[in-house]
Amino acid sequence: MSSPLWTSLAKRTCFLCGIAIFAVGSLSAQSASSSANGGPSLSADESSSAALQPATGIDPSPGAAVPAAPAAGGSGKGQQYNAVSHHGILSNLAFEAGAGANAPIGNDGPYITWGGNFSAGVGKHFGHGTSLLAEYQFMDNKLPGSLIADVGTQGGNAHIWSLTLAPVIDLMPKRSTAPYVTGGFGFYRKVTNFTDPVEGEVCYYYCGIVVENETVYHFSSNQWGGNLGVGLSHRLGGTYGDGQAKIFAEARYLFINTPAVNTTNGTGTTELIPVTFGVRW
Repeated sequence: MSSPLWTSLAKRTCFLCGIAIFAVGSLSAQSASSSANGGPSLSADESSSAALQPATGIDPSPGAAVPAAPAAGGSGKGQQYNAVSHHGILSNLAFEAGAGANAPIGNDGPYITWGGNFSAGVGKHFGHGTSLLAEYQFMDNKLPGSLIADVGTQGGNAHIWSLTLAPVIDLMPKRSTAPYVTGGFGFYRKVTNFTDPVEGEVCYYYCGIVVENETVYHFSSNQWGGNLGVGLSHRLGGTYGDGQAKIFAEARYLFINTPAVNTTNGTGTTELIPVTFGVRW
């Protein structure tokens, strides 16, 4: 061969060797970089599999354990929310029940005397020691002997029942024993009865004669009235929902605008002090 041909072949060979050396050097640099980052180099198939793997920590390889699906009816989060909501409804309910005695005040002495009372209520807690109750109360008071004698009977009583809305506000809600204020306004019905003993025959397993008080004369009035009072409560260990049970003792001033005193009914404005002991949630 001529010298120019050998020269051309030598140049092409050197050029191809240079490209091969450059390619080998690039691959070596990439391998070194992967090792420095702490991860092994992946093939094209492995890279594709890694890219498709979800970011949930679930291993997609064959034989890997698959987490159980959520139970029917919603996720665990939804079930937790429902439980909390139901618990919250119970904790917002308020209840009370109590009993005690009544004393007349003011100008009521000639027309009504001591008696007893029973009360019950249900309502809602509003937080910070405040609740609102719908209360029912029944009071049974005796009548003075002078009034009974004026009417000409041998006995008598005055029955008062009411339906009121009454807020209860704890003045120190974080203490186990704390004072509170309360009051109410609503509907009152008062019935005054005059009675005489009457003999009658009663038969159960055998028949006998018994003496019972029978109403021979009565009058009634329906009107609005109100009450205002203070009390002391003590928190117990028992709970209902989030609310803790409390025992309480309270006294209220009760005012009823009954009909004026006259020869027909013999009553007037009714003022009482009900003293009540009970339990409240």
